[in-house]
Amino acid sequence: MLRIAATIAFAASVAACDMVSTMTDGFKTARAVESELEQSTGVRPQVGFNWQNGRLRSVTVIFPGLYETKPLRDVAGLTRAAVTKQFKQTPENIVLGFALAKPDPGTVAQAETTAQHQRAAIAH
Repeated sequence: MLRIAATIAFAASVAACDMVSTMTDGFKTARAVESELEQSTGVRPQVGFNWQNGRLRSVTVIFPGLYETKPLRDVAGLTRAAVTKQFKQTPENIVLGFALAKPDPGTVAQAETTAQHQRAAIAH
């Protein structure tokens, strides 16, 4: 009985170590993706990932704002290359996003005013 309990405890600790190792390696890899994209774009994104049963299900890359220096297709290509290279496998999905900060109240009012002027010009 003691031998069975010891075997179960050992198996659980090995599984936990493997899970911790996977997560630690995943976070290191995510930071490597962030660094590589920062070098190629000049902007450091945040990278998250989802492992499930040893498979890389998804990687999420979120830039801190709109990236307008390169076309979106180029940014997507750079992101896919960095993720595949650093994680050493292609995830099922790569989610690319851009965080949009809360707009400045003056900017919103100006945009509405411009839209109102355009509607007025069309009506005349």
